[in-house]
Amino acid sequence: MTIAPPPSPLSSPSAVRLRLVSQPAQGHMPRRIDGAWWPHSPDLASELPRLLGGLPHAWGQVTSVLVDEAVWSPFPGRLLVANQVVRLHRTTIQHSPSTVCLLAPGRGRWDLLVVPPAATDAEAGRLMERMATVVEDGVRWGVAVA
Repeated sequence: MTIAPPPSPLSSPSAVRLRLVSQPAQGHMPRRIDGAWWPHSPDLASELPRLLGGLPHAWGQVTSVLVDEAVWSPFPGRLLVANQVVRLHRTTIQHSPSTVCLLAPGRGRWDLLVVPPAATDAEAGRLMERMATVVEDGVRWGVAVA
């Protein structure tokens, strides 16, 4: 039996295009950014379930998400994801680069940089690869999550 290698997270239309920071060693200061996400489109209602489904189990259930309203097409205030209501909050303060903030009660907060959906594979690949080698507070960015 032959097992095909998994598709590249940057080219597969169904893969979660995500890079996460390794967890800091005990005693280190918390970091400001926890990873980078490259959504396939500016449609938050269709992209968010894929992102939340691809997050580490240890992060728990994300119940609130804060995004830059200008980056996304119009979206509702709540979204049902895996039989759980996720509240979507907007900010009109534009961040450069754009971020998405994920909140899980009792587990924590995670901030992800958002690679523009319109970025080419080459641009996004360079951006995410650069993030994979950036050292912040002594922590190296981790590998892509598919």
